[in-house]
Amino acid sequence: MIILPSVDLRSGRVVRLKQGDYARQINYSVDPIDTARSFRDAGAQWMHIVDLDGAKEGRPVQGELIGRMIAASGLRVEVGGGIRTADDIDRLLEAGAARVVLGTKAMEDWPWFESQAREARFANRLVLAVDAKEGVIAVKGWQESSGRLAVDVARQVSDWPLAAILYTDVAKDGMMTGPNYEQTARLVQATIIPVIASGGVGAIQHVRDARRTGAWGCIIGRSLYEGTVDLREAIDIAQGE
Repeated sequence: MIILPSVDLRSGRVVRLKQGDYARQINYSVDPIDTARSFRDAGAQWMHIVDLDGAKEGRPVQGELIGRMIAASGLRVEVGGGIRTADDIDRLLEAGAARVVLGTKAMEDWPWFESQAREARFANRLVLAVDAKEGVIAVKGWQESSGRLAVDVARQVSDWPLAAILYTDVAKDGMMTGPNYEQTARLVQATIIPVIASGGVGAIQHVRDARRTGAWGCIIGRSLYEGTVDLREAIDIAQGE
């Protein structure tokens, strides 16, 4: 399993939201570029970046900073937050992103998302973000239910040339109580596309448990900044060492 340390950016700062709530923001006194380099130095291969300003405004905002983080770290990076157009995708890929995460736009305009997923230049460069409550996909900043089951969507896209499905349990995100292992395992079993577990890793045991789901990757954020998980140890455990 691959560990993807996560950086959430807002106004150029590294922050964390509890359960996606902008009113419950935690600020960290760390430099984004130094943080990216520290992930590389700990042995990470990938990094996950969320442009929270972009997510709120519906357009990428932190592109310039993200480009500098990618260049400084040399890591393979997936970027999400506010991506609504093919031009948005192109710009992030040109900035050095290895792949781009689409969530809100994908769920709101499924035909558009399918057309982008099948676009030759985006083949295996797009990640579908599936944010769910009890297995039902949530939209509109996690405030509304889409009525669609995450496992059904995972099956539907199984033959699409997607890079991955990013599964986040809304209730777990930022809470450090562990991901939703049961739902993650269901997604893994429902599709041949690699699944990334996200939301709630707060202890090294959570990494061991996430690995047992069969997930390709696991995102770790808040616990790295608060010192409850050591990134190098998490990488070793994820790789079975």
